[in-house]
Amino acid sequence: MESNNPSEMLKAIKVKRAMMINCANKKGFTSDETIKYSQELDVLINEYQKASQQFSQPNEEVKFAFNQMIMIWPKVFV
Repeated sequence: MESNNPSEMLKAIKVKRAMMINCANKKGFTSDETIKYSQELDVLINEYQKASQQFSQPNEEVKFAFNQMIMIWPKVFV
């Protein structure tokens, strides 16, 4: 990601997360495309975390999104 603007980074994270979830719902959680989106999302989150180290507190919105993601993935194994 080229921008270090936190709001732009969060928008990119939200978009990629939505793409991943939509793909998982259509093609399955283990499809190559879903895994690709998941890896891209990981990169975006890591970049955001690196950029946000200069901030005093992590963004609550990212914490919420991350917690939602954790709750979604285990459903594959149910």
